[in-house]
Amino acid sequence: MNNGEILVIDDEPQIRKMLQITLEGNGYKVTMASTGKEGIMMAANHPPELILLDIGLPDKSGHEVLRELKEWYSKPIIILSVQNDEEDIVKALDSGANDYLVKPFRTGELLARMRSCLRHTIGDDISTTIKNEELEIDLAARIVKRNSETIKLTSTEYNLLSMFAKNAGKVLTHRFLLNEIWGPGYINETQYLRVFIAQLRKKIEENPNQPKHIITESGVGYRFV
Repeated sequence: MNNGEILVIDDEPQIRKMLQITLEGNGYKVTMASTGKEGIMMAANHPPELILLDIGLPDKSGHEVLRELKEWYSKPIIILSVQNDEEDIVKALDSGANDYLVKPFRTGELLARMRSCLRHTIGDDISTTIKNEELEIDLAARIVKRNSETIKLTSTEYNLLSMFAKNAGKVLTHRFLLNEIWGPGYINETQYLRVFIAQLRKKIEENPNQPKHIITESGVGYRFV
């Protein structure tokens, strides 16, 4: 079984060894880089399906490496870091990371996050219907159904749901959503976003108080599952 090639950019030998054993044992081909410069060169010469990127690199900040990669690399990047600071997490996600795991992490959780990122990597040809259990979103026709019944959404609610669907599995920060849906003048209006999320949950969730589609990432943003 070959699940694709993964590039690990991490300066800790024990972490690289653990990831190599874990990933190869789950059918992935693994390449390794111990510095940011080396990782960028490897990604450019042979783009992998997904990158695992450490923030604390010896030659340059992982945030800097992330920004450089996102200038041309469009596939998923998951951040690995010992930093559990909310501001650091938001910074990485706002810069384009698909997910963020704090060391030490459980390998089962890492594999699940990777599968989610790889499964929901959607290309430019996204004109398909996305089905998520009882929820169905036709992005081409702008039709949303729950249990086969059409749901009436406002334009803003649809745009918000569409943004989630196109980035399924990825954490979208408050700042990103506010900027993309309402514009730069609203990037600090987190309460405004919460109101619309609540309205959307009432329409698409079986139980809005225990949502299973739009999941809150506390202090950071939301993830569409």
